[in-house]
Amino acid sequence: MSKDNSNYSASNITALEGLEAVRKRPGMYIGSTDTKGLHHLVWEVVDNSIDEHLAGHCTHIDVIIHPDNSISVSDNGRGIPTGMHEKLQKSALEVVMTVLHAGGKFDKDTYKVSGGLHGVGVSCVNALSIMLKAEVRREGKVFTQEYSKGIPVTEVLEVGESAGNGTKITFLPDMEIFETGEYKYEVLAHRLKELSFLNSGLHLSLIDERVKEDGEFKQEKFYSEGGLREFVTYIDEARTNIIENPIHVIGKEENIECEVAMQYNNSYSENLYSFVNNIATREGGTHVSGFRRAVNRVFTKYGEDNGMFSKLKFKVSGEDFREGLTAVVSVKVAEPQFKGQTKGELGNSEVTGVVSRIVGDILKTYLEENPKEAKRIVDKVIIAATARHAARKAREMVQRKNVLTGTGLPGKLSDCSSKDPVESEIFLVEGDSAGGTAKQGRDRFFQAILPLRGKILNVEKAMEHKIYENEEIKNMFTALGVSIEEKDGERVLNIEKLRYHKIVIMCDADVDGSHIVTLILTFFFRYMTELVEQGYVYIAAPPLYQVRKGKQSVYCWNEEERMAAIKTYLNGKEEDNSIKTQRYKGLGEMNAEQLWETTMNPEERTLRQVTIQDSQIANNVFSMLMGDEVPPRRQFIEENATYANIDI
Repeated sequence: MSKDNSNYSASNITALEGLEAVRKRPGMYIGSTDTKGLHHLVWEVVDNSIDEHLAGHCTHIDVIIHPDNSISVSDNGRGIPTGMHEKLQKSALEVVMTVLHAGGKFDKDTYKVSGGLHGVGVSCVNALSIMLKAEVRREGKVFTQEYSKGIPVTEVLEVGESAGNGTKITFLPDMEIFETGEYKYEVLAHRLKELSFLNSGLHLSLIDERVKEDGEFKQEKFYSEGGLREFVTYIDEARTNIIENPIHVIGKEENIECEVAMQYNNSYSENLYSFVNNIATREGGTHVSGFRRAVNRVFTKYGEDNGMFSKLKFKVSGEDFREGLTAVVSVKVAEPQFKGQTKGELGNSEVTGVVSRIVGDILKTYLEENPKEAKRIVDKVIIAATARHAARKAREMVQRKNVLTGTGLPGKLSDCSSKDPVESEIFLVEGDSAGGTAKQGRDRFFQAILPLRGKILNVEKAMEHKIYENEEIKNMFTALGVSIEEKDGERVLNIEKLRYHKIVIMCDADVDGSHIVTLILTFFFRYMTELVEQGYVYIAAPPLYQVRKGKQSVYCWNEEERMAAIKTYLNGKEEDNSIKTQRYKGLGEMNAEQLWETTMNPEERTLRQVTIQDSQIANNVFSMLMGDEVPPRRQFIEENATYANIDI
């Protein structure tokens, strides 16, 4: 592809409309004004640099978090044009930075494919920043312009000479708009690592000037030669694969480029990540439909032609082919039709057939040329189909029992008197002893208590029918009033009859308690994801200590608070016998009144709401913590042990 700058000039910049609504309704443009929206600003700027890479003009992208939480994104692309825009009679740089729907993305000769097709990216970031500075290196010169809340505060200035080309955008989000201004290193690092897999050969780096490690700023570099094959291997590092190498698909048809990498492992869940022009499509879309159609068609025909399904008394379905499948589906589309500015789902109908044909042809060849691997995969599919059939029977037994016993509520449940789900909450409590204390301390009107006996089943390593046969998990299903149903060949959670809008996990503050919390969260993430996504799941925060002197006492939730309390009440002398520090290793060590006032009283308690900021990160963490592979889990524990408030 030509790298001549002569075809990219002010005449390529097309302006559609102004910036008026962005500051008034930022959620329409960046999704939200919470931490997710804050990080979305970075992606909008990075996407522009990625588009330069896709056009063949950028090999390096650098992201810096400055001490004041401002962000710089620089690249070695062509640099935004700075010449006079003929129609608007102002610099093309100012047009790009201040006019909504302005940019080279609307000129088909400038960018063949683009992630930022809506064209609101950098101008939207500008509108939502208290300060933004654009620095352009182009045509042997350096140009700058500064803005505040989207309004230029300087002209486009020529400030020096440059031997290379590129763009650097530095911005500070406006805290009148955002709920938080703190950027999270891990979130930025994860996305840049993801982009390195999606763009093999592209160098990316992240520097955090807020943190020093061994005298240097915290930083990482990201680079991948293998692309999606390395991506799948990275995702599956905590799982045991059943085929040696990922299946790799690459092809192009009707100006649509398709690349897929897929791997089968011994887990019981599907892990599929999809992208369009490097933009993550969390809700999937037509490219995902095409991929699944090809997998179902090719594997079904292969199994039937080779008599592998002959002993089954029921039909294999699409979801059976997806159990234990990790896949990354990436397409490049010239004019993608997304649903919403955050680009969550692809809508182009023509993509389905193209992806289905490309994947189907290569997958068919792979199965024919690799019969041993094909047999392992089909054997896995047969096991999945058998387990699905057993799981359906187990679910039906649970639901039939509910009908026969009237309400179907478990005997251990101490329900609340309110029947309004909005004001009702249920505590999932570790153990009968703590459950008894919680029953005595609760407000019976709106608080229900369900004791859980010991550690529930690890759903990460269990077949689905075993999950529905587990007594504690059955009790949670029936107490919550939710059910898993099949719709269009997919399993979906029906939450129409959810009985509580706060589901609070309350366990001991020790190693076993932390393990039980993780087991319950794994269950919710894998089988009740909708409850987490809609904000119904919480974790209680019981205190770790009570520090007392005479009639004075204070509860402490961590070691720092305990030491501060000792300093306040005991003049820093912990050995003073007129002390006493009580360590609550278990909920049962508190009486009902103490449990109410510290952990259950809405006026005083602290609840940590469970959210999913990035489903891929969450999936990897659960697989690593609860899966079979020990080394990744050991490394995680060693790296994070100092952050855990647990008593070993």
